[in-house]
Amino acid sequence: MTFYENAFEATPGLIERGVADRQNLLRRETEDFLRECCLDVEARAGRYWSRDYSSEEAYLSSVEANRERWREAIGVFEPSEDPLDPLVEPFAEDDDFRAEWVTVTHYGNLRARAIVGVPKSGEPPFPTIICQHGVSSSPELTFGFGDDRAIYHGYARECLRAGFAVISPLNITHAQPRTRQTRLAGLLGKTLWGLEIAKISRLIDYAETREDLDTERLGMWGISLGGAYTIFTLPAELRIRVGIICAWFNHRARKMVVEDGRHSCFLPLESEHIWVPGWLREFSDADLISLICPRPVMSQTGKCDSIAWWPWVLEEYDRARNHYERLGIADRIEMDMHEGGHEIRVESGLQFMRRWL
Repeated sequence: MTFYENAFEATPGLIERGVADRQNLLRRETEDFLRECCLDVEARAGRYWSRDYSSEEAYLSSVEANRERWREAIGVFEPSEDPLDPLVEPFAEDDDFRAEWVTVTHYGNLRARAIVGVPKSGEPPFPTIICQHGVSSSPELTFGFGDDRAIYHGYARECLRAGFAVISPLNITHAQPRTRQTRLAGLLGKTLWGLEIAKISRLIDYAETREDLDTERLGMWGISLGGAYTIFTLPAELRIRVGIICAWFNHRARKMVVEDGRHSCFLPLESEHIWVPGWLREFSDADLISLICPRPVMSQTGKCDSIAWWPWVLEEYDRARNHYERLGIADRIEMDMHEGGHEIRVESGLQFMRRWL
């Protein structure tokens, strides 16, 4: 790598070129090394996982240490001991349902907010679905308000009309504030994901106080960033019995570190909140599904959705399905691979929730 025999005899321009070229090579070597380490997540499985498929009980016991490491990776905050002190305000009502904004105390001055809707027909308590919105969005869009691009298809409203109660939590959605809160949480060894997952748990605490919500039959259905919250939350929050991950499930290592024209990659994006320390040490998307197992789970993926290259999604789904097959419960996992894009699939999702809730 010598650009000259003696630096004292080299021109300043030659020294400058050597400095730049060496830095360029070191950056490429380092990125190549780190990328290969990230892509090696499946090869590391034997180091971190020791699943026992002899029974569901044995299986759950065998992955408990991984579940705790996932909670540590996303930095789930401890449960709040503050009184809930709920505030209920009107949101929307029609012939089929009534929905209200509910605000409860989370930690001190930090509140947890959600739209909570209940059907007008049928007998309470109603099976309940957490409908989680995506990035740059809001709970209103889950009801179809402002959804001009027809991404949500009013799925929270459709759940209510199908006889489910709905909880639609409010999360921080824009990249810049999420980055700020991620930095603050990181100083505590936590993540924004962990704080908002604790908020979802707090809203479940509230739901348990209501006689019209059946938290023994509780599901979660989220799209995009809400799909991320679904696959992140279910391994940590065992009270959620069924999950639908829409427009998120992916070959995670490639999604994070491989820039390829067939999908969008997070590596070059200004999305600091996405980067969870230790994520790809042992947790591919299939691994997170294995922490949801044996509970039922569905992925909704559109072939036109540029967040993923659908053949890679099917590769990852096969790995996830393997855990259910080895336990003899393959009917509890489904892939709704469709010809559409980044959107909710109402009918297949409702069928899945009806079956398992």
